[in-house]
Amino acid sequence: MTLSSFLSVDTTNRSVSLDSSDPRFYDNPNAVYAALHEQAPTFYWEQQKQWFFSSYDLVNALLRDKRFGRQILHIASREELNMPPPSAHTRHFDAAESWSLLELEPPEHTRLRTLVNRAFVSRHVEKMTPEITDLANGLIDAFEGERKTELLASFADIIPVTMIARMIGIPDEMGPQLLKWSHDYVGMYMFNRTRADEDAADRSSKEFSDYVRSIIAQRRATPREDLLSHMIHTEHKGQLLTDDELVSTTIVLLNAGHEATVHQIGNSVRVILESGLDPSALFADAASTERTVEECLRICAPVHIFQRYCLEPCEIDGVSLKRGDKISLILAAANLDPRKFPDPLTFKPIRNEGANLSFGAGIHFCIGAPLARLELNLALPLLFKRLPGLKLASRPKVKDVYHFHGLERLDLVW
Repeated sequence: MTLSSFLSVDTTNRSVSLDSSDPRFYDNPNAVYAALHEQAPTFYWEQQKQWFFSSYDLVNALLRDKRFGRQILHIASREELNMPPPSAHTRHFDAAESWSLLELEPPEHTRLRTLVNRAFVSRHVEKMTPEITDLANGLIDAFEGERKTELLASFADIIPVTMIARMIGIPDEMGPQLLKWSHDYVGMYMFNRTRADEDAADRSSKEFSDYVRSIIAQRRATPREDLLSHMIHTEHKGQLLTDDELVSTTIVLLNAGHEATVHQIGNSVRVILESGLDPSALFADAASTERTVEECLRICAPVHIFQRYCLEPCEIDGVSLKRGDKISLILAAANLDPRKFPDPLTFKPIRNEGANLSFGAGIHFCIGAPLARLELNLALPLLFKRLPGLKLASRPKVKDVYHFHGLERLDLVW
């Protein structure tokens, strides 16, 4: 199979024709990104009707550029931008997103992030090491004797959702329901989403919001030592968060706190096993483990695209943009820029070429990055240590979505 059979690049006009729902693409997007770095690292994606940027330096700079933001309606009206009115059938989703940390710009973003940031700093998160280790060991205990497992359901799904729920103050038994709501919710971020996807996201948004409101009421009456109680009862410059702000913030923390990490655990195990490298060497000590985890994040990032609105007219890499234009930054492709990472498609944990962009950069740098990194640095070495001889039982099946890159299932034997 050749890339030209499903990827068309016009280098003169820097335009690309590519169907994001084609399994030849989403099964191995890295090969496409390598071709785009060669031919058109900045390109207009015809099907998405939008400019995309994939070079490391540009993506890194644009993530920090104040001429671009996650929202636009704080400085311009829908009428000015010829933007259609909100859809009635996604009103519950829109309400849940209205105060999302991912969607706001300063000063609102600064106020909300300040209230939750303390819980996610490395020194606080590191205190969770024994709890994460115990949870991972307990999960492995349950399937170790069977000498086979489907790792996503038995391990990868459970650790991140359990830990973020505990931090916020939501019972462990809600884990499966949180996963269902989250899967439906993030369907709104996908290319080529259908009306059915939107209806599912809206329905789950209402259920998710109603549940969070019930927990908020409980914590108002009886505060506990958890993040939700902290958010409810802590003032910032004399202001408390409203219920709407609490609902949006809690939902985004729950979703972002586990969705990507689930994918990253599965992606990382696959990459390590397919590399043929010795896991005992990859996880020989803390420094080796950290390098291995960062290389996994670089080469198989779970979140591929982050979008921005242009807040003022400007020109980027020869592309003229006007206020209200939406652009996309391909984090996963930036991690494969050969000018930054030589031999980018090769898994090399000994790299020392700089930071990957899998958690973003700038004011929207992933607030949960310290927690995700800790979970990966603990869970991955433990898995390979406890299950010597671990190998793939069959070719892993990639989820048929883009721009979250993860596996449908990961069957292992040992």
